Amino acid sequence: MAELSAAPPEHFCRPAVDPLLRSLVGACGGRVVVAILTGMGQDGLEGSRAIAAAGGAVLAQDEASSVVWGMPGAVARAGLATLLAAPEEIAARLLATCRQDA
Repeated sequence: MAELSAAPPEHFCRPAVDPLLRSLVGACGGRVVVAILTGMGQDGLEGSRAIAAAGGAVLAQDEASSVVWGMPGAVARAGLATLLAAPEEIAARLLATCRQDA
């Protein structure tokens, strides 16, 4: 079950991506595929690190198609992206993954 938290903001925002991704790892272990798309800052980096460490997949938007390459760039620079691509390719990979699990 997803719920909002009154915990202190992370990366100056609440809700933030990192707590969401950490909770996914807690609930699903390595059976997680996440897409980090255009956005400012580094929110999502530590959560992506947890997903990768658990055996999940991290898909990140490439710089050429990003309006702001902050979030996906942080993931890419950390070497966590199993795919670095435009949103259309990320969507295709997500759909293919969902079909495999069905």
